[in-house]
Amino acid sequence: MKIVNFSETNSELNRFVAELRCIDTQNDRLRFRRNLERIGEVMSYELSKDLEYSPKEINTPLGTSIVNTSDDSLVLATILRAGVPFHQGFLNYFDKAENAFVSAYRKYKDKLNFEIFIEYIASPRIDGKVLIITDPMLATGGSMELAYRALLTKGNPRHIHVASIIASQKAIDYVKEHFPDDKTTVWVAAIDPELDEHSYIVPGLGDAGDLAYGEKE
Repeated sequence: MKIVNFSETNSELNRFVAELRCIDTQNDRLRFRRNLERIGEVMSYELSKDLEYSPKEINTPLGTSIVNTSDDSLVLATILRAGVPFHQGFLNYFDKAENAFVSAYRKYKDKLNFEIFIEYIASPRIDGKVLIITDPMLATGGSMELAYRALLTKGNPRHIHVASIIASQKAIDYVKEHFPDDKTTVWVAAIDPELDEHSYIVPGLGDAGDLAYGEKE
C-alpha cells in the first residue's frame, strides 16, 4: 500500500495546514473552509499523476494536437459534513467525476466510548472505476472503513484513493489492515502521533466540522 505524506516535502500546502491548525486563524470560518478546499486542489493535482493516460488527437482551429489525457472513470466520495469543502477542492480539478456522499457519525455510549454508524449513502455504480474517498480528519480509521464498505454495495472499484488532511498513526495502521493492499493509496497532509481519550487527533486541529460550519448542538 502506498502512503503519501505531504508534510515530508516542502510546498505551499504546508502553509494551508498551518493555518488550519493555528488557533489565531482557524476561527475564521471562510478561511478555514477555503484552506480545506485548497488542500483538496493540491492533492487532486498530485493524485492525478497516478491515473492511467493515453494520447488523444485534439482538433484545433489550425490543425491537430496530441494530448495525453486520463482514461479513468472517477467517483469522488466524501464523508459528511466536514468533508464538503475538501471534496469541493477535488471536484474543482476532477470536474467530470461522478460523486458519492456518505454520512457517518459517532454515537456515544458514554463520554469516552462510541460506535460509528452509517446513516445515508448516495452513490453511482463504482465497478471498475477509480474511487477517491475524502475526509479531512482520519482519527481511528473506523468511519473511513465503514464508508468504504457502504460504497462497496455499489460495486468493486479498480483502485481506491483515501485522502485526508490530518491522520493519526493509528488510523494509518488501521487502513493498512482493512483496505486492499494491492489497490489502495493513502494521501495525507500530515500524520500526527497520538489520539486522546476521546479519540481526537493530537495535536490535530480540533473539530473540523465545527470550525467549518459552527458548533453543532
